[in-house]
Amino acid sequence: MAVRPGTLPDVPPSAAHPDLARYATRLGDDALILGQRLCQWITRAPTIDEDLALSNIALDLIGHARALLTRAGRLDGTGRTEDDFAYTRSEREFTNALLTELPNGDFAVTVARQLVYTHYAVLHYENLAHCADPELAAFGVRAAKEVAFHRLHADRWTETLGRGTAESARRMRHALERVWPYTGELFEEDDLLRRLAASGTVPSPAPLRDTWLGRVTGVVTEAGLAVPAPTWSATGGRAGLHTKEFGSLIAELQYVRRQFPGGTW
Repeated sequence: MAVRPGTLPDVPPSAAHPDLARYATRLGDDALILGQRLCQWITRAPTIDEDLALSNIALDLIGHARALLTRAGRLDGTGRTEDDFAYTRSEREFTNALLTELPNGDFAVTVARQLVYTHYAVLHYENLAHCADPELAAFGVRAAKEVAFHRLHADRWTETLGRGTAESARRMRHALERVWPYTGELFEEDDLLRRLAASGTVPSPAPLRDTWLGRVTGVVTEAGLAVPAPTWSATGGRAGLHTKEFGSLIAELQYVRRQFPGGTW
């Protein structure tokens, strides 16, 4: 069967893989929601250069979301498109990690969120390159290279703010304390991940935590800062439980589609 360039082959119903579809949806939701958050910086970033940089990072993430959610629609046998996933689901149907939906805050909070997420995402996508699904494996190879540039951007700004003025260092310390309780969820291993790992379909992200912590700690230390020691850890995003700010983010994302259902451009 011939496949148009840039498209993924359909999965026949007999080859549907609900668990892998849920996994792809999680990763797609992470990318979509974080991309939407970063889009909120457009025309509001501290400099024109950062306006462009954050816009380009957001575009990469939305591109990742399109690929992952399209694959999820084929793997679950429904044939849903990326638009169906993005615009027709309710808040409780999104399974992104809570970290990705945190409000942007000031620029330091966004930098801290990008720091912890991008170091995780590079490791996770490198892991995904060993997925049994060839399409997701190929995506992991490409996405890891793209997110590596996002990581460099976050590393540079963490060090710039940490070693800048007393005020910028104070804000960066506060930002790290703000986002750190949300990092544990990235590495949680639930029944879905245990099944996929046990079958050899997808490697679990849980073993990546020590490597992630070592790399992030190195950047934070180089910035003259310290890794926070939070007394609590957020969870629930993978089960559809979200922060109070999530509803307004989804309303913003879905507004035009809900105003003009079935519209095309």
